[in-house]
Amino acid sequence: MRGVGAVALGACAAIPVVAQAAEPVRTVFGTLPDGRTVEEVTLTNGKGVTARVIAWGALLRSLEVPDRAGKPADIVLGYRDLAGYLAQPNYFGVSVGRYANRIRGGRFTLDGRTYTLATNDGPNALHGGTAGFDKRLWTITEVKGGATPSVTLRHVSPDGEEGYPGTLTVTATYALDDTNTLTVTYQATTNRPTIVNLTNHSFFNLAGEGSGRSILGNVLTIPAERYTPVDATLIPTGEHVPVAGTPFDFRKPTVIGDRIRDGRDIQIVRGRGYDHNWVVTDAPTAEPHLVARVEDPESGRVLEVASNQPGVQFYAGNFLDATAVGKSGLAYRQSDALALEPELFPDTPNQPAFGSARLDPGATYRNVITYRFSTGAAHRGHE
Repeated sequence: MRGVGAVALGACAAIPVVAQAAEPVRTVFGTLPDGRTVEEVTLTNGKGVTARVIAWGALLRSLEVPDRAGKPADIVLGYRDLAGYLAQPNYFGVSVGRYANRIRGGRFTLDGRTYTLATNDGPNALHGGTAGFDKRLWTITEVKGGATPSVTLRHVSPDGEEGYPGTLTVTATYALDDTNTLTVTYQATTNRPTIVNLTNHSFFNLAGEGSGRSILGNVLTIPAERYTPVDATLIPTGEHVPVAGTPFDFRKPTVIGDRIRDGRDIQIVRGRGYDHNWVVTDAPTAEPHLVARVEDPESGRVLEVASNQPGVQFYAGNFLDATAVGKSGLAYRQSDALALEPELFPDTPNQPAFGSARLDPGATYRNVITYRFSTGAAHRGHE
């Protein structure tokens, strides 16, 4: 049996070299109703991995990764055209802010002043509000070629946007290297004290977004001893509860579908499955650490997610309801994909025991997320 300490980056065989990295390609993806152009940048590392990023929502639209036989497939949910992202956003691949996840009652207090936000998730604020960073046109400021092609996008959120204080200047950089690692780096500065929690909200299906297979047979590891249970509106209760003996124990590799329908656990019932935050560390760290590992035994694709943030929200696509038709023409259904969102804990501004989401002038917020891809051997079961 393997414990938390035995889960390491790079545990599986590397995807073989097939070519040299190509220069980034910059094209027009679509046009907004007001006439503004939305560009797309394609990053290719020459080892079979291709990432496509568009300026609307600074989102990851496509990510092609080879399976154990070397056959590539697009493994993130999304739409064929801009119209899909405007009509049914669903947070597919987007950069989320100003505050990712939920804030109780759409309210928080900072320096004695209470700020009111849009409540777009029942009584709570979710993912930055009704027009968060995912629904903004970012500016592409830099495109780099070479061994690690990258694109950097920028958004300036004015003071008072969606109710948040301070003018926040945010950058998102996507970089694809020759180890088959896609690194997404978020940075932010402010001119007034504010709160910040940025993350990427890609939905992954390692079998391929057009495969028609769910993620319930995927094997997940989360190296966390505790998680944060939620109330009926999915706001953390404030507790850090041990995962031992619960359906939330992923300290050793576990099939996602094994316990996702356990109606005896009130947390599973409230989330309609998994939609919770795991406590990987107690506070942000200087360097990225492993927050999750997921393997699709059939294709052999393995994804290892690392970040310098203390929590990871694991969402099993519980609210996908077949109303969104994806790039391959298939309707996305419940559990057709999963999201692994490295971030601060939900509702941190209202939960002092969770730490702080505060950003002051002169300081820089930073979230570095790495998605490392490899392939495993043919499936023979797990320890």
